[in-house]
Amino acid sequence: MQTQIQGIEDRIRNRIAEIVGPQKYKIWFKNSTQFSHGDGYLKVGVPNLFIGSFIEDHFADVIQQVAAEIFETPLQISYAIDPVLFRKLRKSQLNSQAAFMVQGADRNGNDLRDPDAAATNGNGAQRVESTSRKPRGRLDQFVVGSNNRMAYTMVMSIVENPLAESTPLFIYSGCGLGKTHLLQGIANGLSEQQPDVRWLYVSGEEFTNQFILALRERRLDAFRHRFRDIDVLLLDDMQFIANKKATQEEFLHTFNAINANAKRVVLASDAHPKMMSDLSESLTNRIVAGMVVKIDRPDKATRCEILRRRAALTQHAVPAPVIDYIAEKINANVRELEGCLVKLIAYASLTKSEVTLDLARQALEDHLTQTGKLLTISDIEQNVATFFGLTPADLHTSRNPVQLRWLATLPASGTQAHKLQLS
Repeated sequence: MQTQIQGIEDRIRNRIAEIVGPQKYKIWFKNSTQFSHGDGYLKVGVPNLFIGSFIEDHFADVIQQVAAEIFETPLQISYAIDPVLFRKLRKSQLNSQAAFMVQGADRNGNDLRDPDAAATNGNGAQRVESTSRKPRGRLDQFVVGSNNRMAYTMVMSIVENPLAESTPLFIYSGCGLGKTHLLQGIANGLSEQQPDVRWLYVSGEEFTNQFILALRERRLDAFRHRFRDIDVLLLDDMQFIANKKATQEEFLHTFNAINANAKRVVLASDAHPKMMSDLSESLTNRIVAGMVVKIDRPDKATRCEILRRRAALTQHAVPAPVIDYIAEKINANVRELEGCLVKLIAYASLTKSEVTLDLARQALEDHLTQTGKLLTISDIEQNVATFFGLTPADLHTSRNPVQLRWLATLPASGTQAHKLQLS
């Protein structure tokens, strides 16, 4: 029996090595993984969270493909820290992985600091991809509702005709409402429908890190070539660069260069441009001159559809009353919504029970007790601004000094301040 198990693991390892190549297999799999299977799962043991996250982000599709080939059926992939691997991990292995990351290698082993290392399509045109991971979001998996219909429509128009106009698109929302999904959906949509279009998907943090690296190594020309000689730039989490003056200035030049060539810039952030107080005025003006679209929280009908689709992917039967119950109780964001469903299904599997309304109440009781309606910073800002006759943006900027000086003169314990009620 042990021999058979070892034989299966060897087949998994050999096949992964064939797909990813000997260098990446040696760095990320040879001494850093342990494979086991059972009950419809393939468990990937890893020595620490960093390696596990990297493998999941970069090689999840490879592992899924190998599991389907060897076991001849789709398996759920799970990742867990293995104490034995943790103790065995050698310093030399950690050093090689760190060097791989610093080198800036992408999922195909290319050095991303070198603009000539970008992939090419069958027609020989350069197709620039994400700097660190393959985008997962797909537009055909995005649930459209009244809260996000405008953003989705704008995104689809870019995929269908990316070079029709050069108007920038800025999408903003709270966490977990789908803006990253939409940006990644553009990347995947362009790859499939517009293979000649050169696109680049990065986060604000990745843009900053690559800019700093280019400055340090005096490779600004290569950096600018990579970010400006493209058709569509997709920048996620733009708030990351809001308080970094040098990075903002470089991004503004990048923005202007792309726009001047009648290309597209699509940005996403967790706040409106005017609500990011450290964002330069020139960059703010360039952004708001384009299309600025907000994604709101999904209504109940949309939440139910999200849960139905997520349940279908798990291949577990989730009755309509359970879907309705979760959608009624959870209205913060999509991630929390899906997290509750995953927790319920895991609880049902653990107790070997069917998913029922009573089981949902039992499994999610603690979660729902601790996650009632939260008073957010946005709620506070809106109420304070309304009370004092300001806009929320005024609370983040000095561009309206008269009103803000008046506000500062009010006594902190005055009777008016005590009348403020936050709903």
